[in-house]
Amino acid sequence: MKLFIAGHNGMVGAALVRRFHAEPSVEIITRSRRELDLTDQRAVFDFYSEHQPDAAIIAAGKVGGIYANNTYPAEFLHQNLAIAMNCIDGAYRSGVKRLLYLGSSCIYPKHAPQPMPESCLLTGELEPTNEGYAIAKIAGIKLAQYYRRQYGALFYSAMPTNLYGPGDQYHPENSHVLPALIRRFHLAMVANDPTVTAWGTGSPQREFMHVDDLADACSLLMAQDSPPDWMNIGSGSEVTIKALVELVAEVVGYRGQILWDTTKPDGTPRKLMDSSKLAALGWRPSYDLKTGVRHAYECFLAEVGAQTLREG
Repeated sequence: MKLFIAGHNGMVGAALVRRFHAEPSVEIITRSRRELDLTDQRAVFDFYSEHQPDAAIIAAGKVGGIYANNTYPAEFLHQNLAIAMNCIDGAYRSGVKRLLYLGSSCIYPKHAPQPMPESCLLTGELEPTNEGYAIAKIAGIKLAQYYRRQYGALFYSAMPTNLYGPGDQYHPENSHVLPALIRRFHLAMVANDPTVTAWGTGSPQREFMHVDDLADACSLLMAQDSPPDWMNIGSGSEVTIKALVELVAEVVGYRGQILWDTTKPDGTPRKLMDSSKLAALGWRPSYDLKTGVRHAYECFLAEVGAQTLREG
């Protein structure tokens, strides 16, 4: 099987490459952003036409935390929408037999029932701070669904929860919460800073999953004969931001005081995925949160040492 993995240089794409390299029957096709601009429709169509992959996993996209999403909503909507349209439509036109599109838990309403089932999509208002990104992802999910319904293409989607792990993005302002905390506490520990400031009240609850667990779940979904149009992929457990902050401080070895800037937004109060459909297939995550954070910090240190840390 010739498998195109879009976004292979990102954290998720790299994890997918690692996972499918273990499959001897899979030939992986990748292209860097410089080699293939996924927002360029003609370039994407030409790529599909030339290489004729049998299957595709679309893990590419513009991603970021609350600050980035809230500050640059136009870019998050436009770029992710263009990537979804080009990759999905191009795959259909070139005869790709199977496509897995990766969405995000932020597609669900801000006040969705907890845990969030797949059926709650489009049943309420989105979280305003990442609405642009969520709308683009919803469009991609529905586009895959409609190509399947209208044309019979085996196109479907997966909704990962909050991810972390090797190759994460550690931008000082635009990264997600867990890598942002790892970076912040590491720098504070090295500088022997007496305090570290965390955003919000610490009360929201979040679910986290190691990116290698996501890749393993995607491999399982790629082997299903008739998967649902979209399926949640989560660890099944949640933690308050306060507890997460304290865990990262412990793992990093920071001993100073933690302060809370309550003028900063908390975001959605709770975001736990209902991953019962995935669990019914026999899948379970291999990393608990503490083990996973330790591994992520070890990878962070290794990437710092190798000067490969992603901070842009």
